[in-house]
Amino acid sequence: MLARILAVITLLFAVQAAATEQYYSHKTRGAAKGADVVAYFGLEPGAPAVMGSETITYEWGGATWRFANNENRQKFIDNPEKYVPQFGGYCAFAVAKGFTAPPRPDSWTIVEDKLYLNNNPVSHKIWLGKLDAQIEKGLSNWPSALNKPSL
Repeated sequence: MLARILAVITLLFAVQAAATEQYYSHKTRGAAKGADVVAYFGLEPGAPAVMGSETITYEWGGATWRFANNENRQKFIDNPEKYVPQFGGYCAFAVAKGFTAPPRPDSWTIVEDKLYLNNNPVSHKIWLGKLDAQIEKGLSNWPSALNKPSL
């Protein structure tokens, strides 16, 4: 009996560890649908995303990240955890609801120096209306939301 319990616990930790390494990656544009995740940190709220170049990339976390310039690429290399979107780059609103959805690069928010992406303008607006509650729900659902059906 104890061996079964230990096996289940080990499996749960293995699934959780694997899930936390997964980042949303578009088939052809890569992580964050090709947006330069470093560039968000210099934008005014509501500004459109800066798209990365196909020739300035970096492989990290099982995904290809694109950058608008080599300076942003180097910043990412030096500290990727600072720049990667929360919840693996999936729609933060969806994760707060317990599932995943792809992001829309122009629907973004930075809260306490962390980047959050949303799927569309409607989910982004709802997300902004209840930020603290949405972040708290997302944190409680992550990474188990990866195991639920997505949009």
